[in-house]
Amino acid sequence: MNIDWSLLILAIGLALVFEGIPYFLFAEKMPLMLIRLAEQPPKFLRFIGLAAIILGLLIISFGRSLSL
Repeated sequence: MNIDWSLLILAIGLALVFEGIPYFLFAEKMPLMLIRLAEQPPKFLRFIGLAAIILGLLIISFGRSLSL
């Protein structure tokens, strides 16, 4: 298995950009949002995490299909 390190680094950088956008745009509202998120049951958080994983995989699949 040969890992494309430049692609991995780009993916991590892009993930950090997307993670930072809400904190930059909604800095005043983020603490309340994080408190609300912390109050949610683990089952709900797992569902949100799974939905994000599936969405991410679909986006990756779509992106790869465009480069053929």
